[in-house]
This record gives sequence, structure tokens and C-alpha cells, in this order.
Amino acid sequence: MTIQEKLPNTLTSATPLSSEASEQPTKALNICLLGYRSHPFVGGQGIYLKYLSKALVEAGHKVDVISGPPYPDLDPRVGLIEIPSLDLFSVESHVTALRPRHLKSWSDFFEWWAMLTGGFAEPYTFTRRVVKYLGKNGHNYDIIHDNQSLGYGLLDLQEQGIPVVATVHHPITRDRQLALDAAPNWKHRLLTRRWYSFLGMQGKVVRGLKNIVTVSEQSRGDIAEAFNRSADDISLIYNGIDTETFSPQPHIERKPFRIMTTASADQPLKGLKYLLEAMALLKPDYPELELLVVGKLKEGGQTEQQLKQLNLGSAVQFVSGISTEKMVEHYSEAAIAVSPSLYEGFGLPAGEAMSCGCAVISSDGGALPEVVGDAGLIVKAGDNEALAQALQSLLENPEKRIEYGQLGRQRILDTFCWKVAARQFSQYYLNILENEQESVVLNDAVDAGADLNQKTAMSQETTAVSG
Repeated sequence: MTIQEKLPNTLTSATPLSSEASEQPTKALNICLLGYRSHPFVGGQGIYLKYLSKALVEAGHKVDVISGPPYPDLDPRVGLIEIPSLDLFSVESHVTALRPRHLKSWSDFFEWWAMLTGGFAEPYTFTRRVVKYLGKNGHNYDIIHDNQSLGYGLLDLQEQGIPVVATVHHPITRDRQLALDAAPNWKHRLLTRRWYSFLGMQGKVVRGLKNIVTVSEQSRGDIAEAFNRSADDISLIYNGIDTETFSPQPHIERKPFRIMTTASADQPLKGLKYLLEAMALLKPDYPELELLVVGKLKEGGQTEQQLKQLNLGSAVQFVSGISTEKMVEHYSEAAIAVSPSLYEGFGLPAGEAMSCGCAVISSDGGALPEVVGDAGLIVKAGDNEALAQALQSLLENPEKRIEYGQLGRQRILDTFCWKVAARQFSQYYLNILENEQESVVLNDAVDAGADLNQKTAMSQETTAVSG
């Protein structure tokens, strides 16, 4: 059975909401979304919060986002509650960023100390701060929905009786293993292990939370394996794409030799290395070939060195910090969008390109085949020759590029848009609240029965003494 044939059943099992259900929820909820750093340009987690919050508002809910810096770009109808941190990635020197006032806060001090010693503490310290805030304001919300912070504070909130759900996009254990494999020596491996030490906390939180949701079948299986939680106890609701913003732009002419990708330059997981090698294989036969990378090139990094080795410097352009509108323009100019990742828990860039009507080539890394399906070309992850062949086949066939563009757009509209995701989450939240209410009623009944038994026993004892 193909992946596409599985999709309808998968979606139905992820949430019992029927396809004919009303787009408005049966009950409007007060929802609080959490993100420890949530600006869309930081990565996929920021994009997830931006569009999910907007879609939930449009589904009839009241939504606030609690975020650490850099703060999200939200729809005006969504409330933003800022939870300041030291934001050590934005300062000139994290070594000198600590101030005397920060010593009064364990969260501030620990965040600084962890960074100083090569660790990453933001998820932990963020959820500590959130617990403090929600200790005074948690009664304002029906449900708390975390976006892969997965800090210990979520367990504290759950113990306080607040319904908590967490989205896990994919287990970061994959990122750690790839980083370890790419480390040149034991010192780098030691630093890598220290940086990813927060994974121990995430595993405990994933096992301890009642409600975990993920974004693909691939991630569901990977989370179960990495964090020792049954796959049957992990719900699935696919990511969405903003199909109104990411839409075909007929007035923009596509450049027949423009390839586009979205990749952090020096993250091995994103597979940019293999796309550059494929470019080098094709360049002699296609001298006009150019690559636009949405990402920041690290000066002196491995990607910069590779560009020099392959003599591709003039053919590759990097852009970062661009607006959503500019991103759509880039997708509309590209002849082909490529997602060469070794692993993706979902693959938002591929979905965005498809929504814009751009022909897509993706690797088979992680969940990418679930998203692309038969609406694009799929090659083996890490295979530069297969990638070059796929690129060549589409460069030579503009009609096929148009066909894939149309198929991709329709696939996103049918299965991967935020309206669908918001409708499914609405039902998911209501199911959680109903289960919580049933649990409270059951516990009250058990307590009442215990009290009655105790009173009966005391009465019998009194009668026996009197007799």
C-alpha cells in the first residue's frame, strides 16, 4: 500500500472528527500555546506556533502564546505573553552577560552557567518561568499546549491539575547522532554530548505527560523508540501550511535554472552537502544553473569550505531573515525546490513549496515522503548522484515541473492545510477535557465510596462497643 493510500485512515485515527464536522468547534476554548523561542525565522517551531495560533483563532477559540525571546510574529487576534530570558544567543558575549540581579534567579543563573559550560538550558528555564506565571494565571485557560519545550515544568503543571498537551515534532536524538557522526574528534564529540544533555529531561517529560501529539507517522515511531513510550499512546495531527499566503503567483515568471532549498548551512541533518555535490555534477552541462539557499552561511564553516572546493561560490546565493512575502516570491521564481534532509519530522519547506505550485524533489529522510507523496520526486537521502539525476530529469522537462506543481498544490489543500489541523486540534482538546472531567467524577465517586465505607465501619464499631 502506498503512503498516499494510507493517509485518510491515518488522519481519521489521529482524531475522531469526521470530515463533515462543522468548522466551528462545539465549544470555544481558552488555549495557551507555549514556545521557548518562537520567532518564525528561528526555525520550524516558530512557524508552527504562528500558523497554529492563527488557525485556532479562526476556528473560534481564544488563544494566547507564552514565549521566550526571540518573540513570535503573531496574528493580531492572538495574545502574546512575553517571558524574558537572558537570550544568550543574541548578546555579544554570553560569558559577560550575567549581571548581579540575575543571581537572585535560579533560572537566570542556570541558563548562563549551562551556556558557559557548553549546555543548552532554555527549555528547562523557560518552563520554570512558565510555571511561575501560570501559578497566578493558569485558571484563565482550558488547556496548555507546549511546542516541544518539554521542560520539567510541564509535569509540574500537570500535577497541579492543568490539562497539558505537548507537540513533539521529532526526537532530537536524531540531531544528536548526526552531530556526533560529523564530529571530527573526541573533543567535539564531548561538546556535542554536553550540548544535547537536555535530552534526558525531554525523555522523562515525554514519558510523564498524559497527552503527546506529533506531526507524522515517521515521528510517531521515532518518538516511541527514542523515548520509550508506546506509539499507540501518541496522537497524530499533521502540520498545516498557510495556503492563502503560500499560494501560486501566476504573475511571477519562473527561472528555468533556479533551484531553491531551505537549510541551515552547517547542520548535517539538513543535507545541504549532498545538494551542493549534485550541483557540482550538473554544472558542466548546465552552466546557468543557480541555487538559492534560504539560510545563513557561517563564515569559515564547513559549507563555505565546500563551496570553495567545488568552485560553486558564484552559483550559490544565501539569504536569511526574509519576510514571508519574500519567501513566497522565491518559491514562485524557482523552477525546482529541493528538500535534501537526511531526516525531517515533517518537512515544512517542502509543503510550502508545494503550496506555491513549485515542483519538489525531496529525499526519503524521515517524514518527507508522507508530505510529498506522488506529487514530486523522491530520492534516497544522502545520495548526491540520485539527486543530480532527479534534478536533470526536471530541468529537461518543464511540462513535468508544471504537472508536479499542480499536484503538489492540490495535495496540500486536501491534507496539509492549517484549517484541517485546527479542526482536528479542536476535537483533540475537547476529548482531553472530557477525559479529565470523567476522571474527576470517577475520583470523586471513589472518594465518596471510601468515606461511606469508613463511616459504616465506625458505626459498626460503635454498635459493637455499645452492645
